[in-house]
Amino acid sequence: MAYNEFAYIYDRFMHADIDYRKWCDYIENIFAMNGCDPDSVCELACGTGNITSIMERRGYKMCGVDISADMIEVARRKLRRTELICQNMASFVPDKKYDAFLCMIDGINYVIAPKSVFEVFSNVRKSLNDDGIFIFDVSSRYKLKNIIGDETFIHSERDIFYSWQNRYIERYNISDMYLNFFVEQGDMYERFEERHLQRAYSERELRALLKEAGFSNIRVYDELSFDAPTKKSERLVFVCK
Repeated sequence: MAYNEFAYIYDRFMHADIDYRKWCDYIENIFAMNGCDPDSVCELACGTGNITSIMERRGYKMCGVDISADMIEVARRKLRRTELICQNMASFVPDKKYDAFLCMIDGINYVIAPKSVFEVFSNVRKSLNDDGIFIFDVSSRYKLKNIIGDETFIHSERDIFYSWQNRYIERYNISDMYLNFFVEQGDMYERFEERHLQRAYSERELRALLKEAGFSNIRVYDELSFDAPTKKSERLVFVCK
């Protein structure tokens, strides 16, 4: 999965589902609750820069990392001062340290191999300044298995139609997503396809990998709250120091 053609219509769909300002408010509340006042912040899997751009405007010295050159290209149009790096975050080793790392809106779900997740966590831990903080979220196993599951979703507008077919492979806890787009281009529609894989990690698995990477203070919350997650939580937020 590299978000190729989809990068250029990504924001249109994501802004309908994700309140990025609310997420940035939440991130800043996490900073305050943990006595953090970060100056430099690195966002892994930054995508088209929706969170990065808001944080930049709020005065943080941002760096954005994403594996998709197309996503980075879209992000460049929004960001004035942020350093943008096109690289797989599992192999990203910064040449400097940061006060905070973010990986929001399913970034970790797209890292399929637990070994690679450990590499992300380990590199982040080594690249945090003293008293630095790492915040990330994941779509929960409950969501990927029971909400998205084997469902097919259809979306139709005047100039865009897409189908989103899903298959949950329980043996590997993998959600296999196939998207088929038709986008109006003048008098015709252009068709393109995307296949995305996400792994449904449990809280227990991620805690173990974080501890192995050197994090000792790990808190987990329900989406956009400071409540403990439940068995039916659809998104888990990890706060690690």
